[in-house]
Amino acid sequence: MKPAIVQDARDGRVLMLAWMDEEAERLTRETGEAWFWSRSRERLWKKGESSGNTLVVEEIREDCDDDTLLLRVHPSGPTCHTGSRSCFAPELWRTVVERVRERPDGSYVAALAAGGVGQAAQKLVEEAGEAAISAASKDGRLVEEAADVLFHLYVLLAVAGVDIADVEDELVSRRR
Repeated sequence: MKPAIVQDARDGRVLMLAWMDEEAERLTRETGEAWFWSRSRERLWKKGESSGNTLVVEEIREDCDDDTLLLRVHPSGPTCHTGSRSCFAPELWRTVVERVRERPDGSYVAALAAGGVGQAAQKLVEEAGEAAISAASKDGRLVEEAADVLFHLYVLLAVAGVDIADVEDELVSRRR
């Protein structure tokens, strides 16, 4: 059994870590799609067998000790079961996406999500205004207000179906 680091072949982003036994590695090499060993289910599984979000393998590399694999892939959708592009998304993002998707009772995020994009957008505008006023008035609350802005931006993105990774990619492209 070897750990397999899964990396997007387009931009190098690490998408996930999974485990491969000899059979999973053989199937991956033969089919060109990623197969893994599920430790929780104790069986082989093809990535995307239930979600449809498969990983087409461009390249498999072994590390210098031949005890870890690197799979460079082309994902056909989100890699993480939370709906995020990467399993290494920020914890807050993963939590917001989960609450938008599952809508648990008593959740503030679920309540905003129930109001749709319009309500989430309105709340973000309100919070951004409070942050701007705090900065201009130097009332010492800018950090709190900025946290509210970022949180509500995450909610708006999740409700609108936009992955935070796409925003990060846009920022990177602007840096070039």
